[in-house]
Amino acid sequence: MPLVAIVGRPNVGKSTFFNRLTEERRSIVHDEPGVTRDRVYGEVIWGGRTFSIVDTGGFVTNSEDRFEAAIREQVHLAIEEADLILFVNDVMVGVTDLDLEMANILRKSDRPVLVVGNKADNDERRWEANSLYELGFDDVYALSSINGMGTGDLLDAVVERLPEGEGEEEDDRPRFAIIGRPNVGKSSLTNVLLGEERSIVTEISGTTRDSIDAVMKVDGREIVLVDTAGLRKRARIRENVEFYSTLRTERAIESCTTAILLIDAVEGLESQDIKVLKRAEIMKKGLVLGINKWDLLEKETNTARDYVDSIRERLQTLDFIPIVTISAMTKQRVRKLLDKVLEVDAERHKRIATSKLNEWLKVVLARHNPPMYRNQRIKINYVTQVRAAPPVFQFFTNQPKGIREGYRRYLENRLRESFGFEGVPVKLVFKQK
Repeated sequence: MPLVAIVGRPNVGKSTFFNRLTEERRSIVHDEPGVTRDRVYGEVIWGGRTFSIVDTGGFVTNSEDRFEAAIREQVHLAIEEADLILFVNDVMVGVTDLDLEMANILRKSDRPVLVVGNKADNDERRWEANSLYELGFDDVYALSSINGMGTGDLLDAVVERLPEGEGEEEDDRPRFAIIGRPNVGKSSLTNVLLGEERSIVTEISGTTRDSIDAVMKVDGREIVLVDTAGLRKRARIRENVEFYSTLRTERAIESCTTAILLIDAVEGLESQDIKVLKRAEIMKKGLVLGINKWDLLEKETNTARDYVDSIRERLQTLDFIPIVTISAMTKQRVRKLLDKVLEVDAERHKRIATSKLNEWLKVVLARHNPPMYRNQRIKINYVTQVRAAPPVFQFFTNQPKGIREGYRRYLENRLRESFGFEGVPVKLVFKQK
């Protein structure tokens, strides 16, 4: 999807503006500058178009000596990543020296820029937005993020300026994205799989600046491989680099069919890795967990078994994800990892006949009926697979709202026991009979 970046100095209302456009409260809103600390990334649907939007608010350090440098870095990164930039200003304050500095940088880019005059809550303030033409851009939109006034006109302009799709036939080749924290060996694995030095590999984390798409052939079949290594650190501004590395990971997951999450065997599975896996599960992507640098780990009799068991314990509801231990350096089990990814891709496209599903349903219902709902017995009469890639199963019942998460999980587990779907998130939908 096209990407729109929200930029602007602190305390102009970027987070409130983001929440208004996405219709969610995902950004922390506070009067103190720099409150937003985590990645904020969402989707906007308007006029039949869907685009990604990213809030850069708060990714500026609040120390006096690094403040302006961090602002500049934020704008440069937004220019590199975004298809369109929304430059948010405060009509109550007007144009500041910092706004002019940001405007100078933005004008030198080849990205379309729309100036947003925020906090224009009444007609008088809307008139004040005219002062923002001093920034040197043709398009200024006065609006209020609080009450939504003027946002429709802005979104019309955004959609009009977004790049159109290329109009090519849909690419049916599998897309495998290698994701993970910096320095876990993503570039090394990419190079081994491709058999050529396509990515710079060093011991310094974050040396690969851009994602690299490459086409490889496996058993005569073309596969698109995406190396999503992080940004090179510039200007020693850690917050912005981590922010955009995460953003690129999000976009890679969004565009792939199967994600390979790579972790360092020595460092182990971290909470950020689990968050990435859950994000990929929400997007219904195939999932494989690769444990790299296995050659660096001291081994005992049951090292591999105990290591994998400890990871499965932490994954909890993501226990359907296959785990493969590898070493990109020695090429140990790299082919096994690739074979597993291909298997997961095949599982993602699998279809189960309706007759088999309903035979299965009789067995699982006999073993464990749904609990009562409002003193009424729940009946599940029929199930069918309505789509593949990702697989979606539709159940017909007299009480869709009565199917609680525990019983939904029971059905999913029994479904996997009988039909597989290893590494594949499945969706269960319950409809009124």
